Amino acid sequence: MQINIKTSEKSQDIIRRLTPKLGDRTPENVIARIALAYSLHKGIKFNVNQAFGTTDSKGKEYKDHILFDSQFRDFYIALICQHYEIYKSDDNIPKYVKLHIDNGLELLDKIFDTSEYTFFDFLNEHIEKGTQHLVDVAVSTEHVRNNHQNVEKSYFSNLIKLEVGKTIDTNEPVYLSINDSTKYNNCHIAVAGNSGTGKTQFALDFISQIYEKSNGQVNFIFLDFKGLKKKKVEELKPFFDNTKTIFVDVPHTKFPVNPLTFIDNVNEQDKNMGIDKFVDVICKYSNLGTKQRGILREATSEAFIEQRGGTYPTIPQINEKLQEIYEKQDTLTEIMNDLSRYEIFLEDRKNESNFLNKNIYLSLSDDLPTSVRFTSLFLVINYIYNIFMNMGDSPTENNIKSLRYVILIDEAHDLFKEKKYQRILETMLRKIRSIGVSIVLLSQGIEEYNQKDFDFSSMCEIAFLFDIKDKNNTKAMEKFLGLSGKDTNTIAQSMSKIQKGQTIANIKEFDKAKLFKVNQYWER
Repeated sequence: MQINIKTSEKSQDIIRRLTPKLGDRTPENVIARIALAYSLHKGIKFNVNQAFGTTDSKGKEYKDHILFDSQFRDFYIALICQHYEIYKSDDNIPKYVKLHIDNGLELLDKIFDTSEYTFFDFLNEHIEKGTQHLVDVAVSTEHVRNNHQNVEKSYFSNLIKLEVGKTIDTNEPVYLSINDSTKYNNCHIAVAGNSGTGKTQFALDFISQIYEKSNGQVNFIFLDFKGLKKKKVEELKPFFDNTKTIFVDVPHTKFPVNPLTFIDNVNEQDKNMGIDKFVDVICKYSNLGTKQRGILREATSEAFIEQRGGTYPTIPQINEKLQEIYEKQDTLTEIMNDLSRYEIFLEDRKNESNFLNKNIYLSLSDDLPTSVRFTSLFLVINYIYNIFMNMGDSPTENNIKSLRYVILIDEAHDLFKEKKYQRILETMLRKIRSIGVSIVLLSQGIEEYNQKDFDFSSMCEIAFLFDIKDKNNTKAMEKFLGLSGKDTNTIAQSMSKIQKGQTIANIKEFDKAKLFKVNQYWER
């Protein structure tokens, strides 16, 4: 079957305008092939009997051997057959070829009528998009390189000596020199204890001391996954005021950053890796498949292309692109619709500031859908992780590790259980310590730290154990505290007598596993 076609009269004019953009001596059949492939790529399907009657054939004529070239002919016929699920001898194939060439030319004409990028930029962009649909790309949990970010964070290079509590008998202060590298390999802290044992008030006092003793150079973000109720907000007002903390109550107030701005939008390769990372975070919780990932990546890439002057697309803008290219309603559109509808993140970058130089309390209301809370939280974590990893290590001088920032995650057990995000947390704990960032994890029990594939407490050099439900499991408590069997009796005796506002710890400045009273912020 020979495929000889004539384009529409309108298409002939488009061919004449677009062909010179491909360069000198480029034959006109090249633009026709690109138009055919692009129209098929957009997923358009024609009812051949209806559509063929709405177009003319007064334009450019293409003979079979000119249009396809013998070495590529079978490839293009196969694309048509697969798209329409027909056999290669189907009589309608020439009609489909004509319709898609006319349609593709019209789409290309609209793009190049307003776009400033070249035809070769267009080809590179869409070749890459096509390959994303073919394989499920394994996105690395490592950070994405960005040599053009404008976010900086200073460090505090002096010793930070905190008073974490007092002895029970003599009321003597108990200290922790958190950034003394002769005592601790990292500044990560694991805290475990039942609700009502005083661990949250201890954490508030702890981070407020770091802020004060560093003269405001070490800032923090308090990530509250459960959300803060109105009564609690009022109770914490003294903490907010004294530490100059900004209370971000999502979705009533927006988080003060666009989570896509960790991406390098200057270097094309690094930009594509950043887009992959963003797509991975969105897709992980909802277990989206390869095709959905590819479509979301395409929508994100197209949203980036439309930006000018180094600006970034917002999540609602990406969602608009998604709606244009993906008509199906499924988990992908649901999560993107929810992220757009609740307006969780800042959209106008003119109002964006470097929140890492401020103290933030992020409250994610439990009225939000669970998928939105998880995804939003990890977009924030991913942003912070990538921004810091592009700053380089903070120095260690005279055995004092310089400190920049504290990330405190409350109710961390909810995140530990999410296998989809465990590798992200693991990588962050392992890598970010060299940058001068301390991660403080608060959980209700010690068993949540020790997941099947990874023990999160093993990455925390410092551990505080409050009252817990299973106080008879001394082996688990030893492991959590990083202590040996010789401390078993001390652990058992202390935990049998422990009361609210008391803890045992593994800090070097106090007796291992001995009880002491912790500082509580409300007592200030």
